[in-house]
Amino acid sequence: MLLLPGLLRRARAPPRLPPRRHLSRLLDRYGFVAPASLTPSPREPPRAAAADSAAAKKRRAKKPPYRPPSSLDRGGRPPARSDLPFDFRFSYTESTPVSKPIGLREPKYSPFGPGRLDRPWTGLCAPAVDATLRDVAAEDPLPDAERGLEEARRRERERVLGEPLTPAERAFLVEKCQKNRTKRQINLGRDGLTHNMLNDIHNNWKSCEAVRVKCLGVPTVDMQNVCHQLEDKTGGLIIHRHGGQLIVYRGRHYNPKKRPVIPLMLWKPAEPIYPRLIKTTIEGLTVEETKQMRKKGLHVPVLTKLAKNGYYASLVPMVRDAFLTDELVRIDCKGLPKSDYRKIGVKLRDLVPCILVSFDKEQIIVWRGKEDGSLQDQTHKSSPSVMDSDGASVKNETRDQEQTPSDWSSDESSGFSSSDKVPDDKPVISDPDPSRAI
Repeated sequence: MLLLPGLLRRARAPPRLPPRRHLSRLLDRYGFVAPASLTPSPREPPRAAAADSAAAKKRRAKKPPYRPPSSLDRGGRPPARSDLPFDFRFSYTESTPVSKPIGLREPKYSPFGPGRLDRPWTGLCAPAVDATLRDVAAEDPLPDAERGLEEARRRERERVLGEPLTPAERAFLVEKCQKNRTKRQINLGRDGLTHNMLNDIHNNWKSCEAVRVKCLGVPTVDMQNVCHQLEDKTGGLIIHRHGGQLIVYRGRHYNPKKRPVIPLMLWKPAEPIYPRLIKTTIEGLTVEETKQMRKKGLHVPVLTKLAKNGYYASLVPMVRDAFLTDELVRIDCKGLPKSDYRKIGVKLRDLVPCILVSFDKEQIIVWRGKEDGSLQDQTHKSSPSVMDSDGASVKNETRDQEQTPSDWSSDESSGFSSSDKVPDDKPVISDPDPSRAI
């Protein structure tokens, strides 16, 4: 009975803290001090915290916004001036002064960028000669000025090339540029010889005397034009050709430090609008005869099937030979972009020559014309064009070129010097199926 009050007092008393000597030993031995982030502190009123943060922002120096380096920002520098004696075009093989468009798809925005070139951009090219007349009574200065530029370019090219290469020197350069010796190569694709490709060739000529150029796609239909434009615009010399593989020599007296200034195009200009390629009726035929010819053309045997990004140098002689026995010729272009086989059809029309009948179902159908000479009249009256003006703008095709092996060669290179001349063979084609009808 006497123990009950003592037990009640102990139960009411608060629990005792552990002895202080245990904590003091830890402090003496380790010297532990709690960081400020773990030390409890009274919360400040939100207004005071907001005021302090605003004051800290005012005291902090403002960092200027980041401006990426822009190729359009000239920084007060004068526009680039180039002494190249020819008109600047996006493509020198697929667009020619002979092609007369009927309009432009966009305003005359210079692809070189604003203020980067001293030549005016006409929407098609940047001319080397100012053709504007200063006086109404004066004669047109354009022909005389162009003749002077052509003569100066010819003399400069002869000076840079120097003496012709000996057979031993030519063989040495050709062997040095083969695939098993170097990977240095410039690919010429569906856009042909572009303006920026000239800069790539001169960059390669800094460290080597010759560079290998691989040609595939639409431009290979007219390889003679490709070789001519390549020599004319670069000032070099093609010393070897095997199929679509060209080796361009820079010349004996080429000085990389005095290379021409080639301003780069920053984007691809839009294609202009050309007249329609396929007319409602073929000249000399009625509407019903035109319809019957198009239906018949879709059922004639296929002459050949074109591979995507292939080598088409022997396509023109194949069509010419087929016209000896057949009135209509059909070429299968399945898998090719629409703009590609339209450009191929234009080249066939001008080179064979022939009359375009239809592009339906990814097929090129051409007609040799009547025997009374109407074909020649048709080709002279039709203006050269490379596009259709149906209203659809030209799509920028991807430039990834498939390296289709091409070991074929043609003898169309009679206009330039070449060490190897191999007779024409078949282009990159599939096995034609004469029984197949579309």
